[in-house]
Formats: sequence, structure tokens, C-alpha cells
Amino acid sequence: MGKLTVLALRAVLVVLLAGSVFVQTVMVPLLGRDLEGVDSDLAYPPTAFLVIIVLGIVTVQVVMVCVWRLVTMVRHGTVFSYAAFRYVDIVTGAIVAAALLVFTLGVLLAPGEAVAPGIVLLIGGGVVATLGVAFIVLVLRMLLAQAVARDVEATRMQAELAEVI
Repeated sequence: MGKLTVLALRAVLVVLLAGSVFVQTVMVPLLGRDLEGVDSDLAYPPTAFLVIIVLGIVTVQVVMVCVWRLVTMVRHGTVFSYAAFRYVDIVTGAIVAAALLVFTLGVLLAPGEAVAPGIVLLIGGGVVATLGVAFIVLVLRMLLAQAVARDVEATRMQAELAEVI
């Protein structure tokens, strides 16, 4: 991975992380104040939805930090090691947590007449799509495991060859 690619990815991650912190600290409280005076047909208080939003942003932030660490490992040439599994596992867990949050949002919106059933169905589709992303990351983890195993085997074979020579 070239220096320019790493720099561009890190710039994107910094902008996204700063934007997510802004949304958490400024936009969500403003949304909470706006929702205080609204007479809603929702079965649950607006605070529940705000908590889901904040926790959803946290899952995205966790993924961004782990991607930053993995990019650093790529840059240093250490990504094909067992240390990378920790970050990939955290990414998978964060994506599954995000799917659970989206599912919870659907459950909170389902009762009552405030939201059309089609919207709840679309949210259910979002849950399935999010879980699909988690499965893709899981497959990529398996590929990383194969690459690490091959790297370990190649290192062992090089050591044996060095002894012979």
C-alpha cells in the first residue's frame, strides 16, 4: 500500500471521526431538544431513539479506529500476524452490535401508528444487510488466517533452507 493511499485513507478517517464526534456532541443534543416539545405517536420516549443513534455512532467509530490500526499494520508490513486478528474481530463485533441496534430501532418503531409497517420492514432489511457485512468481514478474516498460516510456513521453510545452505 503506497504512502499516498495510506495518507488519503487516514485523511478520510480523520474527517469521518471528527464528523461523528460533532454529531454525537452537538447534533444529538439539539435533536433531543427539538423532540422534547413534539407530541409524538411513538410508543417509546425519544430518549430511546437518541441512545440508539449515539450507540450506532460509537460502533462506527470503533470500526474506524480498528481500520486505522490495520492500515498502520499494513504500512509497517505486520498485518499478516496474529495481532491483526484482534482488530478484525473487534470490527466484526462492532458490525454485529450495529445490526442489533438497527433491529432494536425496528422493534421500537413497530408498535403504534407513528411509522408505516413498510418502514419497519425496510429497517429489517437493513439488519439483514448489516449482518451480511459482518459475514463478509468474517470471510476476510478467514482469508487473513490463511495468509498468516502461509507466512508462518514460508518463514519456517526459509529457516530450514538457511540451515541447509
